[in-house]
Amino acid sequence: MLKRFIPPPRWQFPVMIIIAIFVGLALFTLKVSNAPSYLSDRPETCVNCHIMAPQYATWKHSSHREWTTCNDCHVPQDNVFNSYYFKAKDGLRHATVFTMRAEPEVIFIKSEGAEVVHQNCIRCHQQQITDPKLQASVANYAAHTQDRKCWECHREVPHGRVNSISSTPNAQVPFPESPVPNWLKEFTK
Repeated sequence: MLKRFIPPPRWQFPVMIIIAIFVGLALFTLKVSNAPSYLSDRPETCVNCHIMAPQYATWKHSSHREWTTCNDCHVPQDNVFNSYYFKAKDGLRHATVFTMRAEPEVIFIKSEGAEVVHQNCIRCHQQQITDPKLQASVANYAAHTQDRKCWECHREVPHGRVNSISSTPNAQVPFPESPVPNWLKEFTK
């Protein structure tokens, strides 16, 4: 028995076109935002948004550059799932603020991020914190280490006094390549 050919419904073709447009826009957004770089630990990733140039430049000139990356300090290091969850959550907030052009002129760390940085200071510097010679030489050592963040005393580590983009006007940072293809650059000249 032969089956009769039934043409597809008329709505399928327009729906396929709309889906293709959204997929194309999503892929373009991933390319323009350099999204795969956010899976790495490279400090240059932090300057994908130009607003972070002062923080990158001051880290690059600090002693911490020899031992740490941005993620070593600013992302929880207790397990891989928590690390990527925090990176995704914080990264989406940063991307939203940057995309909406709502970034502040002066950048301050949020309380959740401050706690992560503080715990990572303790994780890396545990030996110095528990050093009996240091405890004996600093008056009221126990009072200094309780209920305080590390940077209340060590304010200039590792970013110095950077608070705004104008604080390091001539910072040399590795800005990402332009997402505009070469053929389009040539065409627009």
